[in-house]
Amino acid sequence: MPRATAQGRKPNLRHRLAPWLFVLPFFTLYLLFLAWPAIQVCYLSLTNSDIAGQGHFIGFSNFQTLYQDSDFWASVVHTGYFVLLTVVPNTLVGFILALLVVRLKRLRMFVLAAFFLPFVLPVSVVYDAAIWVLDPNFGIVNLLSGSNISWFQDPVLAMPAVAGVTIWWTVGLNMLLFIAGLQNIPQEYYEAAALDGAGSFHRFLNITCPLIWPVGSLVLVLQLILQFKIFDQVYLLTVGGPFNSTVVVLLYMYRQGFQQGRGGYAATIALILVAIIILVSLIQFRVLRIRRANQ
Repeated sequence: MPRATAQGRKPNLRHRLAPWLFVLPFFTLYLLFLAWPAIQVCYLSLTNSDIAGQGHFIGFSNFQTLYQDSDFWASVVHTGYFVLLTVVPNTLVGFILALLVVRLKRLRMFVLAAFFLPFVLPVSVVYDAAIWVLDPNFGIVNLLSGSNISWFQDPVLAMPAVAGVTIWWTVGLNMLLFIAGLQNIPQEYYEAAALDGAGSFHRFLNITCPLIWPVGSLVLVLQLILQFKIFDQVYLLTVGGPFNSTVVVLLYMYRQGFQQGRGGYAATIALILVAIIILVSLIQFRVLRIRRANQ
């Protein structure tokens, strides 16, 4: 009888361990390359360490210094300005392009590839293309408009120019997500509405918009998180200039950590940025959920 009980327990134990064996590689990599570095960053923010991690424990002094750092708060404002210039416009442009692409009868794949191609380009190629298009002397935009605007050297135009380049670079992913959402809307809804006498605008307003809203809310959240982490475009196109008008949070963190050797202070900036992203994302998610519930 004990033997039968032991044999009966073996399959149960094996079934319980099998899922953990499958996820063990992921958990191992997660702990090694994500969880442990995050813990190290949290500890580093409580020290006066250099970029190599050599320093002493100083408690929350870095946070107190950061609270009084006007340059840091200026970088937060610049980052927020960039988010305003990109998140909603990028989403709207992606939605409009998706509406146009799904209505094409010919060359749909060619047009889709043309708009999606910039998204797969590395940032160095995007930089070269942006300089070629917006060059003050030989750029296509200035040649067509008959002007010689220094887009990346003007304190007023530098950030909108970087935002425009970012939208051109990343809108392909948004368009692809919206196309997938539009193609999942059953055509029977439109046919039934047309039989009831609803026009194109009413079908778009009462069928397309409500059913595409879950995809739109997803795109908005993804764009918010991605654009808060802007670094590459600003570093290559403006290097934070002119007159520090495009210094965003990650660029300021890079300067503190790698140029001034303040690793602990840079880690503090990173933690505050993560907290800002989480807070703003939760607020946005709450607003989007309320908007969806009211539909």
